[in-house]
Amino acid sequence: MARVVLAMSGGVDSSVAAWLLRQQGHEVIGLFMRHGEPEPQTCFGPSADDARSLPIVTAPQARKQGCCSATDAADASRVADQLRIPFYAIDFQKEFHQIIDYFVEQYMAARTPNPCIVCNNWLKFGRLFDFADGVGADYVATGHYARIEAPASEGSARAILRGVDGGKDQSYVLFGIDRRRLDRLMFPVGAYRKEAIRHIAARCGMPVAEKKDSQEICFVRRGSYDQFVRARTPGRESAGLIVDSQGTVLGRHAGIERFTIGQRKGLGVAVGQPRYVVRIEADTRRVVVGARDELERHHLEATNTNWLVALPQKPMRCSVQIRYNGAPESATIEVIGDRRLRVEFDSPCVGVAPGQAAVCYAGDRLLGGGWID
Repeated sequence: MARVVLAMSGGVDSSVAAWLLRQQGHEVIGLFMRHGEPEPQTCFGPSADDARSLPIVTAPQARKQGCCSATDAADASRVADQLRIPFYAIDFQKEFHQIIDYFVEQYMAARTPNPCIVCNNWLKFGRLFDFADGVGADYVATGHYARIEAPASEGSARAILRGVDGGKDQSYVLFGIDRRRLDRLMFPVGAYRKEAIRHIAARCGMPVAEKKDSQEICFVRRGSYDQFVRARTPGRESAGLIVDSQGTVLGRHAGIERFTIGQRKGLGVAVGQPRYVVRIEADTRRVVVGARDELERHHLEATNTNWLVALPQKPMRCSVQIRYNGAPESATIEVIGDRRLRVEFDSPCVGVAPGQAAVCYAGDRLLGGGWID
């Protein structure tokens, strides 16, 4: 069978993905991507001799290195040992600082970032392929809840489909993958429901069978997002006024990084009726609040698009998802310029947030998408 590099996070999904690949007869190499805030080092990469043959591997150093999570690294290593597969912990901290910088700058620009998509584009399906090439692997696999569909006919391309478990589907965060990578991708758990994955893990005696799913951004370890952003922007002023849609001052806020479009709780003002963040102005540092119907948008534009199908040459019907857990909305899309996309919704869409992704689907098939302006 094939040699497969599998991104192992220490969670139940990637652990069962390793078992499934082994059951299919593949040669599996586990890879833990070390990043996030510094913590005491509990795992190490390959030896210096091994690192010479793997150009992106950082060999162990005398000083301590940080891990994404010491517990996660240890869990991934234990599963790899149990399945008798090679396991490497690779230091991606230098590259990951770019993702943290993106996260901080987006909040300070009054946008709502999605670092999981950026991490997929730059690391999981970017540098991970560099590692795969370094060890002569045929495929790269992850524990994402998505599916790969074989070409329907000769000359057609492979497709990414939504995962079978609609409540866990992660195809939204995969829109930025280079289309040329599709022939080398595997998503072993995408054809299963979450409960089935946990059942397999328990049946195999995996130590992560009941481990909770990660719900937070991995590098924000302590406190809230705004505290994380403020700690990395000392001396940068972001406080300002909270106003209504007519410009009436309702109060003051401590920083625009505390707010996202559609937010209702924690606004710091009381006007006797529900109010939502409808706009954030980076230049004036004003946070504009209003009634829920003021969140409605009939259209949006997105930039830096990426397509997993042939670029649409004329307006086309599809569904568009504007947030990770959001429902798809019926719409007409049109490519309007260099890597730009216009979306016209059939019905008003609530909570369109600049900085998030607008991701397009034809049924379960992922077409592509872009970043909302």
